Amino acid sequence: MIGVIDYGMGNLFSVSKALERLNVPYKLGNRPYLIEDCNGYILPGVGAFPDAMKALKEHGFIDFIQRKVEEEVPLYGICLGMQLLFESSEEGGHTKGLGYFPGNIVKFSGIDAEKRPYKVPHMGWNQLQIYQPGQSIVTNVGEDYVYFVHSYVVKTEDDSILYAAADYHQQVPAVVGKGQLAASQFHPEKSGSAGMKLLENFCKRMVKQ
Repeated sequence: MIGVIDYGMGNLFSVSKALERLNVPYKLGNRPYLIEDCNGYILPGVGAFPDAMKALKEHGFIDFIQRKVEEEVPLYGICLGMQLLFESSEEGGHTKGLGYFPGNIVKFSGIDAEKRPYKVPHMGWNQLQIYQPGQSIVTNVGEDYVYFVHSYVVKTEDDSILYAAADYHQQVPAVVGKGQLAASQFHPEKSGSAGMKLLENFCKRMVKQ
């Protein structure tokens, strides 16, 4: 059973429909006790980093997620949910994140290396570059196109967590992972067959049924 963490800032409808298409049992929970017994979790996210951290705290999920990570229960973050797993974000000043991955979240500069402006947010389809094909979460995903919507991007010096990236005027970490943690900057539920395969890999390869 997959528990979808509902803290008021996730695209729950599209994630739920994707899980239904995969025939994966799941349940939504806006409080920890409602999804306590699940054997894997999805942390979706849409919106601003500071608001999301505040909402996680108000719904009682900060300590819950920490406990599940310590118990090595698989957790998958999507879009903002991925960013929350890092140390901090400059959005809204400086906000501390959950800190499970090393690195910080910074805003796209809007100016490339040649001093040419580019559009922010990064919105649309970009091709994946798979760096660690042996990792369960990206097994058989392939270097296909996936759908991004974000104004902030991960900046990390730890290449060991970088499973896949895309190019949008700079390297964009697209899939990261460590142990039983995995996350994608793009929306797998909106990314066609590649995204669905990634979601399936989490539910059926990483999570013990």
